[in-house]
Amino acid sequence: PGEELLPKDASREIILETALEKCKDASLTYSIRVSSFNHKQLEMILNKPGLKYKPVCNQVGCHPYLNQSKPLECCKSKDIVLVAYSALGTQRDPKWLQEDSPHLLEDPFLKEIAKKHNRNPGQVALHYQLQLG
Repeated sequence: PGEELLPKDASREIILETALEKCKDASLTYSIRVSSFNHKQLEMILNKPGLKYKPVCNQVGCHPYLNQSKPLECCKSKDIVLVAYSALGTQRDPKWLQEDSPHLLEDPFLKEIAKKHNRNPGQVALHYQLQLG
């Protein structure tokens, strides 16, 4: 990535929200949503002069191995919903993950909790998300 956090036009105006705002104005979308935004990027959008619509959610990778507590707190404080992407762990594609990386649903601790509550590790991982808020 470059130094620019968001795309800008020739006059240095952030163009992302402008395009999305136009789509919302034309009823082409119900709401504005973002993905994988950190707190700086969210703040840039929320502090944009003349902002018409703030994002309703921010989708980020989130599971017991990647809890995203900082983005979650930022989103909560701004009344933005954090949507968990890959809540059951990441895909096992070698392009994305080292071969020796742990398998979330085979984690001994999750399995122990699941057994104790007569559930499976996937249910435990999803309940973890609910407990985060």
